[in-house]
Amino acid sequence: MTDIVITATSVVPASDATIVWGYAGEAITAGQAVYKSSTTGKWMKADANSATAEARAATHVALCGSSASQPIAVGRGDITIGATLTAGLAYYLSDTPGGICPVADIGAGEYVCLIGLAKSTTVLNVSPNYTAVSL
Repeated sequence: MTDIVITATSVVPASDATIVWGYAGEAITAGQAVYKSSTTGKWMKADANSATAEARAATHVALCGSSASQPIAVGRGDITIGATLTAGLAYYLSDTPGGICPVADIGAGEYVCLIGLAKSTTVLNVSPNYTAVSL
């Protein structure tokens, strides 16, 4: 699987993006796909082939980096993701924790979670949709 290469310092939400603050449950880098743990209430990296169903359902993208138990901002909506995208292409959760990949790189045995659609070569409209379907 080939994830998009994100420059963490270039991840920037648009003015109309939805931003949520919380605490990280592990080390997280800006641009990684995350979900909020129902057990700890902390943000964790999502993973398309996790044994835990909750971890396969990304809900946001990290807007800044954070260490475990430190504050973190996560967002949805239009986000300059800090990577080169193909406009109009769908991007999905990868089997690398927190990773985002193009649709062509979803592998067998992975659960499908749409992260968003590229509005341009730099802006990803983050609107996650978890299907609970494994390929």
